[in-house]
Amino acid sequence: MLQTRSVITCPRCGARHEAEMPTDACQWFFDCPSCRAVLKPRPGDCCVFCSYGSVSCPPVQRGEGCCG
Repeated sequence: MLQTRSVITCPRCGARHEAEMPTDACQWFFDCPSCRAVLKPRPGDCCVFCSYGSVSCPPVQRGEGCCG
């Protein structure tokens, strides 16, 4: 079953925020509401959810690979 919510953990401040993931695209940026850091994917990852989320993005979950 496709999961569309993920908890992003900010690498700068450690805050955790639940967010809705787009089902048909990657999200390349996430603004941390706690420290205001702008998160970007780590090298080799297609989106912030694959880098910092508790669940990979929907395209990766479906086995379609990186959507970036």
